[in-house]
Amino acid sequence: MTRPFVRLVAVTATVTLAITAAGCSSESSGGSASTSSLSVGFVAEPANLDFTSTDGAAIPQALLVNVYEGLVKLDQDGKVVPLLAESWDISPDRKTYTFHLRDNVTFTNGKKFTADDVVFSINRVKTDWKVSLKSAMDVVANAAKKDDTTAVVTLTKPSNSWLYKMTTRIGAIFSRDGVADLANKPIGTGPYKLDSWRRGDAITYSANENYWGTKPKVGKVVLKYFKDATALNNALLTGGIDVISTVQAPESIQQFSDTSKYEVIEGTTTGEVLLSFNNSKAPLDNKLVRQAIRYAIDHKALLDTAWAGRGQLIGSMVPPTDPWYEDLTNLYPHDPAKAKELLAQAGQSNLKLRLRIPNLPYAVASAQVVKSQLAAVGITVDIEPLEFPARWLDVVFKQADYDMSIINHVEPRDITAIFGNKNYYLRYNNPKVQELFAKADSGTEDEQVAGMKEAARIISEDAAGDFLFLFPNLIVAKKGTTGLPKNLVSESFDLSVLSPSEA
Repeated sequence: MTRPFVRLVAVTATVTLAITAAGCSSESSGGSASTSSLSVGFVAEPANLDFTSTDGAAIPQALLVNVYEGLVKLDQDGKVVPLLAESWDISPDRKTYTFHLRDNVTFTNGKKFTADDVVFSINRVKTDWKVSLKSAMDVVANAAKKDDTTAVVTLTKPSNSWLYKMTTRIGAIFSRDGVADLANKPIGTGPYKLDSWRRGDAITYSANENYWGTKPKVGKVVLKYFKDATALNNALLTGGIDVISTVQAPESIQQFSDTSKYEVIEGTTTGEVLLSFNNSKAPLDNKLVRQAIRYAIDHKALLDTAWAGRGQLIGSMVPPTDPWYEDLTNLYPHDPAKAKELLAQAGQSNLKLRLRIPNLPYAVASAQVVKSQLAAVGITVDIEPLEFPARWLDVVFKQADYDMSIINHVEPRDITAIFGNKNYYLRYNNPKVQELFAKADSGTEDEQVAGMKEAARIISEDAAGDFLFLFPNLIVAKKGTTGLPKNLVSESFDLSVLSPSEA
């Protein structure tokens, strides 16, 4: 992932929701939260609750917009909209942002939210954060308080991406008195607060009774963690849960064909399932070898076999929801003969590669197909599943001790973090790509689209990785459950809009 920064995966975790009590209707701002309860299940538990020092998408997926809030967030269309900031102004030179803050907000520790917390949080990303994702805040020259409800942020140069990045975890606002134990005691302004965490089992949230905005529709949410996809499905089939929010066994979807009991929601995500290459280490520091691997893989067959055809082939690190998307699936058509030819040119015979993957369903299933298809061109692949997140993050992400891996990079617009940082776990270092990213970020809107599109094509042509498929948003819910998103556009899973079925 990136972090280096972990731009990565755990979205890939499966979210499931279960009702343990009767549902109540939504309350407006100022009312009390519902007394109903939901249980939300994942297949990958966070290592801890501190995304400022620990990589992994499972942490912000659980905490962002639920416990922590930022000045802005993404709506369901992927548009940046107000959150803790009621509005903002941008100077003509596009370097100064003036945020007008809500004045009726308190943290769950009872402290009032002011511009001081905004300045504290932005500066802390630059000085205290440990993950490489913090680099998105490097463009900030200064953050200052004008008054309690006005914060002014000055950039070193215009940035098309900075405000968008503020919708992610780096934009989370922390209480100045609430960062002593982030790994275990998150303190935010969101609609929920942490009640308890039974490691290996569940995280429990309760509604924040002092929440400034619309009260959550569910009074209690339990994030349940399952070991595998079968257990997840069985929980829904036996009535133990009410929603599987990210199906981890898509071939089993027919189990929920009774439309009187279940409904299936299928949409898209920003998660690119990437066959990662260690670009700095032989033999994958050789472009010919990387290209051979891309030609050896039949992506449609892989998607059909590994993920029951659910998902989309994209050919690059850009999902169709981004303005600079270009269908690059034809750059490397399946051509085993071409793959063998390139391997011969590279002087490689009897090539052996280590494929070190997270022990998550999509990675395990995809790895088997990759191994089979590469064997057909003379490459032997040794698959080694690693416990996720801790073991994979340590061995692959931090140490880059691998040849290939498979990971679902779920964060939105993550191409710059993954392929623009030479220290990222892929160790991809292309000055031309880095220059294009920089110019695209500071240019006009048209220049941004053109520059990002060119960079994405170079990365794909360079075979810096192999883009297996775009991960689908596949939900199975008990009939009547509402608030579940068709498309996932951010790294958070908004619990506050969910409402249980009354059936």
